[in-house]
Amino acid sequence: MADTHRRPRTAPPRSRIHRRLPGRVIGCATGAVALALSTLIGLPGTAQAATARQVERLDRGLTSTHTSSGNLVSWRWLATDPNDVAFNVYRAGTKLNSSPVTASTGYFDTGAQASAEYTVRPVVNGTEQASSERALQFRSGYLDVPISPPAGGTTPDGVAYTYEANDVSVGDLDGDGALEFVLKWYPTNAKDNSQSGYTGNTVIDAVKLDGTRLWRVDLGRNIRSGAHYTQFQVYDYDGDGKAEVAMKTADGTRDGTGAVIGSSSADHRNSSGYVLSGPEFLTMFNGRTGKAMGTVDYVPGRGTVSSWGDSYGNRVDRFLAGTAYLDGARPSLVMARGYYTRTVIAAWDWRNGAFARRWTFDTSSSTNSGKGYDGQGNHSLSVADVDADGKDEIVYGAMTVDDNGGGLWTTRLGHGDAAHLGDLNPSRAGLEYFKVSEDTGKPGSWMADARTGQILWQTASGADNGRGVAADVYAGSAGAEAWSASDTTLRSATGASLGREPSSMNFLSWWDGDPVRELLDGTRIDKYGTSGDTRLLTASGVHSNNGTKSTPSLSGDILGDWREEVVWPTTDNRALRVYSTPYQTNTRITTLLHDTQYRTALAWQNTAYNQPPHPSFFIGANMPTPPRPTVYTP
Repeated sequence: MADTHRRPRTAPPRSRIHRRLPGRVIGCATGAVALALSTLIGLPGTAQAATARQVERLDRGLTSTHTSSGNLVSWRWLATDPNDVAFNVYRAGTKLNSSPVTASTGYFDTGAQASAEYTVRPVVNGTEQASSERALQFRSGYLDVPISPPAGGTTPDGVAYTYEANDVSVGDLDGDGALEFVLKWYPTNAKDNSQSGYTGNTVIDAVKLDGTRLWRVDLGRNIRSGAHYTQFQVYDYDGDGKAEVAMKTADGTRDGTGAVIGSSSADHRNSSGYVLSGPEFLTMFNGRTGKAMGTVDYVPGRGTVSSWGDSYGNRVDRFLAGTAYLDGARPSLVMARGYYTRTVIAAWDWRNGAFARRWTFDTSSSTNSGKGYDGQGNHSLSVADVDADGKDEIVYGAMTVDDNGGGLWTTRLGHGDAAHLGDLNPSRAGLEYFKVSEDTGKPGSWMADARTGQILWQTASGADNGRGVAADVYAGSAGAEAWSASDTTLRSATGASLGREPSSMNFLSWWDGDPVRELLDGTRIDKYGTSGDTRLLTASGVHSNNGTKSTPSLSGDILGDWREEVVWPTTDNRALRVYSTPYQTNTRITTLLHDTQYRTALAWQNTAYNQPPHPSFFIGANMPTPPRPTVYTP
């Protein structure tokens, strides 16, 4: 393992055709019918035969970020808005713009005070629509969301611990159109699976943006704390307009109402602190109340511990999780176990208040055994429609599982720590996949066709390559660039050397005004340059997470326009500090929350070794007109 601390077909695919054409916007439950009709009658600019996907019904996510020159007001362009929607901006009820804003979803109010209050109103066919909610005020460039750490404790071997705010996910838990935070609290004695010792309990909070805590779930003593144990998913699985929260539970888990799952007195920890016996559960929690709505046995169960690769409890408890549109329209929950040897992935639907297992993929089954699927998993996974059939696949390290639970492809190039899936080379049809390798006898990094697994280019074999990134960070080369720890150069989308590597190889952020992406590492954001990087943000009073991985609690387009916010905990763990860009942009893109590849990537970002999200289409220098998603809201 590279780091025990978590640092870091012949015709063009239909999805590519859809990405190249602006789609008709669908904004209601009957959207699929409207889309079919528009396709049949051949309306111009209509997406071709695409199934509408369920997404969140969001508000404008309006923000006001104060700078020394005034306030940048920023809002969402929803997929349910018309293509030609415009906006009027109001400060304290007075319209500021002389003509409706059309070129972007932002407005700079020069000379305004940090306390100024803003709303926006969409303009459709010349008619002004209802007002938005009031803007969230980022008075010092950030917004603090108050949080309250759980009480610390002492383990059975006498070690005291406190709590630190760790990974965060988002979802509209109460159906009001605004996102809430779901926060994982780590005890200071959290352990990697390879490390023995007791840990404190893992605690999960749901928090509104004003700091109101909706609920707290205590996973209890029988869920060990560490990077590989608790991967929580936040998504609206049943389509009722409110997100649920799913995670692995055990005897003694206490839900948000105080009810206990299983036995409250059971203690399955052995003398080394591992939990290698006792029942294992999967629970779906109500997003608004934290109530456990349904609990089933976790699939797969641990069975014989040594069958996963060792006998002391390391590889048996390597869990991954994600969310995927396996039927092409509605989201399913994906829960997995194992990646160094045996791998099992279970897909679940949550419908009508109950779990239903859609399929199970097992590398040890008679169907898959010996076909090169075992031992290929990463410390994370990715989700996308890689074969352009309208349904999502699970890219699980160096192999991919189809939407129906069958194996799609494997490169047999083994385990690794980092991977990036997206339209990395827009001159090619389909998506591409960049991955680094941990095995010294395998290529240090490689780029593949995400549809087939065909290797497009690779770097030399060498040392355990623990870091790798792919994104368009340099406007001087077409498409995304890629770089990694064991390589010495920045590489083009086709593998050619471009010279100096960036100063970091961790996370990413669309932060300034252009569509070229920036570098996010620790508590700073830099812009790549061929002779040196330029600092754009140094966050103050905050800490990064996950040891040498130095990742934020969350990074993604969660508010305002399509640029990405970054969430770090404050140093005292009393607030989640949300930073929003102060830079203006002339680029207009539909909120990335309504691009389902990007949205599901936000959902799995917290899984094990956190990785940044990528949308289903290319954002970067000389990009084509961004597509409009084909979606509907509950």
